[in-house]
Amino acid sequence: MIDQKPLRGVRVLDLTRVLAGPFCTMNLADLGAEVIKIEMPGSGDDSRSFAPMMPSGDSAYFYSVNRGKRSVTLDLRFEEGAAIFIELAAKSDIVVENFSPGTMDRFKLGYSQLKAANPKIILCSISGFGQTGPMTSAPAYDIVAQALGGTMSITGNPGGAPVRCGVSVGDLGAALYGVIAIMSALRVRDRDGVGNHLDIAMLDCQVAMLEDALARYSVSGKIPERLGTRHPSITPFQQFRAADDYFVMGAGNEAIWLRFCDVIAMPQLKDDPRFLTNFDRTAHHAELETLLARIFATRPREHWLRLLADASVPCAPISNVEEVTRDPHLAARNMILHADHPDFHGLIVPGSPLKSVGVGDADIPSTRAAGLGESTDEVLASVLGYDSNRLSELRRRSII
Repeated sequence: MIDQKPLRGVRVLDLTRVLAGPFCTMNLADLGAEVIKIEMPGSGDDSRSFAPMMPSGDSAYFYSVNRGKRSVTLDLRFEEGAAIFIELAAKSDIVVENFSPGTMDRFKLGYSQLKAANPKIILCSISGFGQTGPMTSAPAYDIVAQALGGTMSITGNPGGAPVRCGVSVGDLGAALYGVIAIMSALRVRDRDGVGNHLDIAMLDCQVAMLEDALARYSVSGKIPERLGTRHPSITPFQQFRAADDYFVMGAGNEAIWLRFCDVIAMPQLKDDPRFLTNFDRTAHHAELETLLARIFATRPREHWLRLLADASVPCAPISNVEEVTRDPHLAARNMILHADHPDFHGLIVPGSPLKSVGVGDADIPSTRAAGLGESTDEVLASVLGYDSNRLSELRRRSII
């Protein structure tokens, strides 16, 4: 079978830590890149100490975003440590970092130094606010990006407090835009023979993901508000409570709406002037929600899900995390995996959503995260040709 991994043969030096950067480089590893994670001797990525901890003492948090990478310890604060990194960069394709802007320059590892060693190098810098602008040096976390980028203002129940999204979309959005930028830069390098310094800001990515909220404000002049699970432009499209539990459904076009009216035994809704079109239904959403809530409360969730699914009306239960891990469809698509850990076999990790049709289990990524520094000697020997005496001396001086 032909290897479908597009980044096979690409070497990535990963200087990132915690979430946005590591999630970016993990996806590069899933795409076939050789990812060498550079960590501080003795401590490593901050998230190695984040809960939850496995019985082995390893962080499950760290494992969840660092699979498929090698770990090399290298103290960049030493001049010789920075020089070793430059040597590695000269034989690599991509460097990814998520330090505060200016840190790479203080290490004398900025884009100009990397480019001097390797004119085709691609440096991807992921930060809270970017490499330029008045807020470039401000500290940022996921919640800061969600707050400033508008996401929190439209998340939550009507009239309620703003709510942070349940997953770290500030970090994860920046990570995935980083992957897109890197893949694009590789295409330019292959075409034109030049590298690039990519500037990915968490705040920029949150604004890019506002999609129709900006459009609605531009057209109406009204500031978008929190709507709970309701869609601002499609009705019905939200959660409802059945007699026993919650579920979601949506009628995104008129054909689905007509089928929906029949399946809930309310064909008269099709001719109700308040609900004739999606625009009408959205304008009268409160009246429709009240009516549907009374209907759905009469029968259990499974009853409604079965009827709606049989009529090809999009619907689903609201699965909790345990239910996600037991989903047979996700299992069939290799999205529920158990991490390859030498001492603990109970850690569940997601597979890669980046798949090719027809390759079967070939799209299952490596699920092992390297121990701190376990690849140091191997990488420095195989990539840079260091012998045991040089490695011992570097280790004695705490550079590696």
